Amino acid sequence: MAHEREGTRERTASGATAASRAPRTRLDQPRPPRRRLLPEWDPEAFGRLSERIARFLGTGRFIVWMTIVIIMWVLWNVFAPGELKFDEYPFIFLTLMLSLQASYAAPLILLAQNRQDDRDRVNLEQDRKQNERSIADTEYLTREIASLRIGLGEVATRDWMRSELQDLMKELEERGNGHRPSGHREHGVFPADRSRGRDVDDR
Repeated sequence: MAHEREGTRERTASGATAASRAPRTRLDQPRPPRRRLLPEWDPEAFGRLSERIARFLGTGRFIVWMTIVIIMWVLWNVFAPGELKFDEYPFIFLTLMLSLQASYAAPLILLAQNRQDDRDRVNLEQDRKQNERSIADTEYLTREIASLRIGLGEVATRDWMRSELQDLMKELEERGNGHRPSGHREHGVFPADRSRGRDVDDR
């Protein structure tokens, strides 16, 4: 029993020592970056470079310069002395260079087109949201204008006030002459309420 207790104590002590020696991972600090074998690059910078190359490949200047280089290449390797020729007929080295150029130009052009498609998609989404806001603003303004027109229909206009004053002056003149006016009616009623108002004689 004593030997077993001593062995247990030794194992516990050795385990505690190993645990204390093991490095602890701190949660309040970021982990160190992992080492990568492949080189890292900025996708945005690479995309801008590919767009510049694709834009240059689609210009007439590139076609003119490439045509000049190919013509000089062929003429040099046809008419130059034998020891100065570096690519004799059938111009295998020239074919290799043009194949490499085409193999790199095609992915660069596709990458530039993908970036342009992404920009077009974002622009279309922004245009759609802008159209929705414009439609909402137009509907709001239409409702406001309609409410203003309804409100203006209930406001006494200058012509209506003038006609009411003229009728009131005629009624006062007829009363001053000593006889009751034949078309006596209630004043102060808007034109929209005339059909619903009762005449004074009906009271």
